[in-house]
Amino acid sequence: MKDINLSEAFLRLVTIMDELREQCPWDRKQTIQSLRQMTIEETYELADAITENDWKGIKEELGDLLLHILFYSKIGKEQGQFMIEDVIKGISEKLITRHPHIYGDVKVNNEEDVKKNWEKLKLKEGKTSVLGGVPQSLPATVKAMRLQEKARQVGFEWESKAQVWEKVEEEMAELQEVVNTGKQDKIEEEYGDLVFSLINYARFLQVDAENALERTNKKFIHRFTQMEQQALVSGKDLKDMSLEEMDAIWNSIKQQGQL
Repeated sequence: MKDINLSEAFLRLVTIMDELREQCPWDRKQTIQSLRQMTIEETYELADAITENDWKGIKEELGDLLLHILFYSKIGKEQGQFMIEDVIKGISEKLITRHPHIYGDVKVNNEEDVKKNWEKLKLKEGKTSVLGGVPQSLPATVKAMRLQEKARQVGFEWESKAQVWEKVEEEMAELQEVVNTGKQDKIEEEYGDLVFSLINYARFLQVDAENALERTNKKFIHRFTQMEQQALVSGKDLKDMSLEEMDAIWNSIKQQGQL
């Protein structure tokens, strides 16, 4: 197959989407509601590929998401709401408006100035709060990261990571104070405060809290399955082993440097 340029490649995909919508029974049946969960799943699959630094997977998942964008746009056209051209035009105009330091005469010194200008422009566009653009359905960890980052753009921010760590320690002490009270709702509240402060600390360390936790999840899964396999090799089942026996295998796996 000969090389095709960007415009030809995009138009070919648009044509395929049109043909599928018109000729395939499954594609004809889909609605924006039925596609919603699949889009979420595709987004998480892309996130997994990014966590694994899997460039082949990233390329594939980006293709899947691009297909979803065209699918929604096709349905939007059928419903008389918008076309893919409107989607492209809209984001192009938004990018130009939100980057006056590139397409206007605004001066910026660094990326922080860019972010602050971005939030100011969104408020001028009708947003009533700097937090208004954070989706309600975001996973809690990601939402906390976005809330903290947006609050930062208007100056609601700690001055140093040492101050943030002091807040973490304060929240840890408050959690410990309520643990023995039996007040489960209060315990949950204080636990949430602690997690929120830890996420904030991660931000000061320039660590992606969501990705860091996912890496730990993957590490735990790998070590636990390795532990299961080693137990089976020795003719044992984890449920019949003592914690000390399992811990010994676990430590052995860690010492071998297996994730």
